[in-house]
Amino acid sequence: MDVTATRLFSGPDGGIRNDVVLHHDAGVITDISAAASPATGPRCLILPAFVNAHDHARPRASSFGAVGMPLESWILRTVLGTPVDPYLAAAAAFARAAQAGCAAMMVHYTRPSGTMPLVEEARAIARAASDVGIRIAFAIAVRDQNPIVYGDSEPVLAALAGDDRSTIEQLFVRAPMSPKAHIELTDAIAAAIAGPKVDVQLGPAGVQWCSKPLLEAVAENSAQTGRRVHMHLLETIYQRRWADQYFPGGVVRYLRDIGLLSERLTLAHCIHARPDEIEMIAASGARIVTNFSSNLHLRSGLAPIAAAHECGCAIAVGVDGLALDEDDDILREMRLVQMMHGGLGFKRGWTVPEFFALAIRNGRRAVGAPGTGELAVGAPADFVSIDLDRLERDQILDADPLELLFARGNASLVDRLVVDGRTVAKAGRCLGVDLPAIELELCGIHRASCATYAHVLRAWPRLSNALRHWFEAQLTCN
Repeated sequence: MDVTATRLFSGPDGGIRNDVVLHHDAGVITDISAAASPATGPRCLILPAFVNAHDHARPRASSFGAVGMPLESWILRTVLGTPVDPYLAAAAAFARAAQAGCAAMMVHYTRPSGTMPLVEEARAIARAASDVGIRIAFAIAVRDQNPIVYGDSEPVLAALAGDDRSTIEQLFVRAPMSPKAHIELTDAIAAAIAGPKVDVQLGPAGVQWCSKPLLEAVAENSAQTGRRVHMHLLETIYQRRWADQYFPGGVVRYLRDIGLLSERLTLAHCIHARPDEIEMIAASGARIVTNFSSNLHLRSGLAPIAAAHECGCAIAVGVDGLALDEDDDILREMRLVQMMHGGLGFKRGWTVPEFFALAIRNGRRAVGAPGTGELAVGAPADFVSIDLDRLERDQILDADPLELLFARGNASLVDRLVVDGRTVAKAGRCLGVDLPAIELELCGIHRASCATYAHVLRAWPRLSNALRHWFEAQLTCN
């Protein structure tokens, strides 16, 4: 198949090429050559397809009242958004990603529906990704400790009335999965869904939620099998405080010593990582996925991304289910990261082409997608087409189109997404599934099931207040 491009950015070394034809066959780029004559139709800019390197494929949190609160409250509140239908919830998230130009997405699955065995739920999610047409990485976000707070939950539970306490305990305080069971579950999920467009990973939720035996089992299994690992790290000030208390020798040093830090590991957030910890992460070859808008929504802080990049750490970008406008716009997220961390005054940490290329390259590594994202002969046919007429709608003087895109672009400019040679989104619409119909169906199901969580809403004011007091006390403890 041939795609004519007014302009094409293949990678930082190739720069911008004008009037070319990209040929692809069987999911692979077979040639990029000069067009015989300039295209006469709509003008377009062809780019490597985008990657959402950290997400959870869940409903929009604000729809369930999870607004204006820190992670430690927010994560409990989002139980109200537990998927009522795993396939539909995942298909909606994947379709929104496709319409935003994402060829690949990390699914760190934190909120199973509880309506079916986890292997079957994973099958439903993989089917949704196949129907939409994007690549995914999938990991069950396992935890075996600290279900409510980072320590003893009794002070929080004691603040609740008897029935409310029982409700919260039934939802969150459950028998944990053993390290052996997590490894076996991951193996079973991989046997069920792994393939050329699905990479199954190990998914410890985060050090504060995972015991040392669990983390060590994950590190050992990853080293033995080569399986990738995806994990949150040091997202909030409360997690920083907990890590310093329970890992006095350094939490990142501990991860290094057990063999978890490696090129197989992707770490989400790292907002409160210290310079020596960033250097250890960089030296290991592990990646950091930054989630700019999510960090703002949850008041978690600003990650030291410029410093991480300066010391050689691989950086990728994720939406984390909380883009600035909760619209899964990964292009806007990349722009925000580039603007915030790209330099100060005349000093630049990277050029726009360099940043874009590294975000795509490191994102693909994080999700196990083949290739670097560079558009070249033999590379996967994963690319996105940007409406150049709309991008340059009021241009007086010529400007580099990639620089212009990073000045004012957003997902509305994505005209087409091609993944593995298949057109999966066109003119702002996912072709594989009917996103408006799915979202309408999901909304109806959720509204009909609201009564199921009436007891949670009744308990929420006391629970929220107790959480705040517990975590504030944590920060003031010696």
